[in-house]
Amino acid sequence: MSSQHATLSGRKAAVLRAVVEGYISTTQPVGSNHVSEIADLGVSPATVRNEMLALEQAGYLHQPHTSAGRVPTEKGYRHFVDSLTDVSDTLGRSERRQVRDFFETTHSELEQMLADTSALLAELTAYAALVVAPQHSSATIRSVNLVDLSQWQVLALVVYENGSVDKRTIEMDQPAGAVELGQAADGLTEFLAGQPASALRERGDTTRLTPLAARILDSLADLSDAEEQLYVGGAAQVAGLFDATDTVRSVLGVLEKQLVVVSLVRDILDRGLSVAIGSETGEVSLAECSLIVAPYEVAGRPVGSIGVLGPTRMNYPQALAAVAVVSQNLGDRLSSP
Repeated sequence: MSSQHATLSGRKAAVLRAVVEGYISTTQPVGSNHVSEIADLGVSPATVRNEMLALEQAGYLHQPHTSAGRVPTEKGYRHFVDSLTDVSDTLGRSERRQVRDFFETTHSELEQMLADTSALLAELTAYAALVVAPQHSSATIRSVNLVDLSQWQVLALVVYENGSVDKRTIEMDQPAGAVELGQAADGLTEFLAGQPASALRERGDTTRLTPLAARILDSLADLSDAEEQLYVGGAAQVAGLFDATDTVRSVLGVLEKQLVVVSLVRDILDRGLSVAIGSETGEVSLAECSLIVAPYEVAGRPVGSIGVLGPTRMNYPQALAAVAVVSQNLGDRLSSP
C-alpha cells in the first residue's frame, strides 16, 4: 500500500473512486451531485463538494475550468488502481469463454498465435494490445532439423521448447547427402537439446560433432542475438481513444518503435508494476496514456509479456482482468505439449 493510499479517509477514498469511475464511464468532468447519487455516502452534496475540494487541494483531482466538475489526476488514478482488489469478475462470462475457446482451438505456429493473441486482447478491451514474444536468450532448444533445399543449400530449423522456431538457409561449400545431413541433425540435437539459445554462440566443446555439424553450428551462432518480436493489435483503435490528433500521432509513433515498446514493457515489469500511468511510463509521448502489463509463463518461468495501452481514463478493472486471463491462457497453451 502506498503512502498516498494511506492518507485518505474512507469517505475521501469513496468520493475519489466515484469520480474516477464516473469519468471513465462518461469522459466528462464529474460533479458533486453525481458523486452523491452513486457513492451512497449518506451525506449532503455540500459535504461531498467539500471532500472533492480537499481531494483537489491534495492533488488527487483537477478542475478543468470554473463551475465544472472534477477529473482525476495521475495521483488520483494511482490511488484508484492501488485500491483495487479482486477484478476477476469484471470480465464477463462470454469474454472468458471467448478467450478459452481461442486457445483451445488455435493450432497456428507461435508467431501467428501471438499475432492473433494481440488481436484478441485488443478486441476484449478496445485498446491497443501488445504481445512480446518469448525472449530468445531464455528459450531452451528442443531440437535441430536440417532440410536439403538443393545441392548447395540447407535449411536449418532450430526448434525451442516454447514453440518458437528459428530458420536459417545455409550456403554449403560442398554437397551433403541425406544420410550425412541426418547424422549432423542428430548430432546437433544431442549437443544442444536442453541448452539455452546462447549455446548457439558459446558452443563449448564441439569436437564430438561431425565437421558438417560444426560448420552448420557456426552458421547459427548469431541466431541467439535476435531481438524480441513485438505484436501490436488494435493500433487502428487508438485514433478513437484520444481527443487530440497530436496525441494520436505521438502514440502511434511509439507503437511503431518495437525496441522502445519492448524496453518500456520490460522496465515497467522490472519496477514491480502492473500498471504505469502517464508519466510513470517514462515516455513523454505517452503522458496521456496508461499501460497495463503482465508476464506469461511457460512451465512456471516468465518468458514473455502482454499488455494494453490506452488513455489514462481507461477502464482499469476490466483491462486488468482481460490481461490476467489472456496471459494465463497463453502461458497454459504454450506449456502444453
